[in-house]
Amino acid sequence: MLESQRGLFGVPRDICYLNSASYSPLPLRAQEAAREAVGRKGAPWMLDADFASRQHERARGAAARLINADPSDIALISSVSYGVATVGRILAISQATRVLVLENDHSSPVLEWQTRAASAGFTVETVRQPLDGDWTAAVLASIERTGAPRLALISISSVHWSDGGMIDIARVGAALKRHGALLLIDATHAVGVVAMDVRKLDPDFVIFPTYKWLLGPYGRAFIYIARRHQNGIPLEQTGFGRREIHSDAEIYFADLSYVSGARRFDMGERDHFISMEMAAIGMEMMAEWGPEAVAERLAMLTSRLADGLDGTRVRIMDARFRAPHILSLNFAGGLPGGLVEALAGEGIYVAPRLARMRVSPHVFNDEEDIDRFVMALKKRI
Repeated sequence: MLESQRGLFGVPRDICYLNSASYSPLPLRAQEAAREAVGRKGAPWMLDADFASRQHERARGAAARLINADPSDIALISSVSYGVATVGRILAISQATRVLVLENDHSSPVLEWQTRAASAGFTVETVRQPLDGDWTAAVLASIERTGAPRLALISISSVHWSDGGMIDIARVGAALKRHGALLLIDATHAVGVVAMDVRKLDPDFVIFPTYKWLLGPYGRAFIYIARRHQNGIPLEQTGFGRREIHSDAEIYFADLSYVSGARRFDMGERDHFISMEMAAIGMEMMAEWGPEAVAERLAMLTSRLADGLDGTRVRIMDARFRAPHILSLNFAGGLPGGLVEALAGEGIYVAPRLARMRVSPHVFNDEEDIDRFVMALKKRI
């Protein structure tokens, strides 16, 4: 089993950080790269002409490796919401159809379609949170609902951000293909931990940022766009998205046709000298460990935590339905007031989410962290 990687991070021994589903700490290597990058921005005359391009392609390749994609099918973006807005620009959702979203899903894969629905004439249908935690069955039932309008798109997180419920995306994708519907995956809480192979799955869009599970900075994200959608118009119109717009040539606007592949969808001002390399480092580290090894380690930690709370009044989703790295702790009557803050006062960090407590360890955590959390929580419940 993969060992704790605590030595690669600057997490003090007296800190029990179990909140990577909010922000992960940066690895020491990424922190050092950031310091060097600030120095480069301070002396831009030292940058060679191809420096930015090398950064772009390193990050693009690292993102592609995580989901077994071709780098040419990956675009550099700033956030999941930017990616969903890009999809909204590419797609025309037909009137009298429906778009499926998850109840209490994160705002990014939901709000774009809620905003467009009235003017475009489609409906947004919400898959209700299942009492037994089986999100997959709930989604499949909504897809197959008798008498429902034709399904155009499902726009969902593959791991629910608040309760840690995991959706069997392969089964959902197969059902969607039978209905001729499209699949957009917000893989924020999946990529790097839960294995994903877009060559086998064949989704339409996959979007993920780096600041949580991929050990990277805020403001760096990536979108996989299936080739059948790559002829669309980008959200932003950029010179590097066109074939020949060159500031050093005699004719500036020489060829305004779009470049091939997903690169046309890259965000404007993509030359992030400081954060692009940081993002690449985190993704490369996760790829080297591999999702199977990471998931195995984190499942061990969350199972240890669940076992430690067995017999208490805390309710935890059945292991069959939850992701390996996120636990949602449910309390009768809701999350006790002041509990999260009291734990933080002892150097134990978790998150309140929708009247529950979310606990999310990463590779720098170890058994000592879990046992310390369980002991501290038991004293207060």
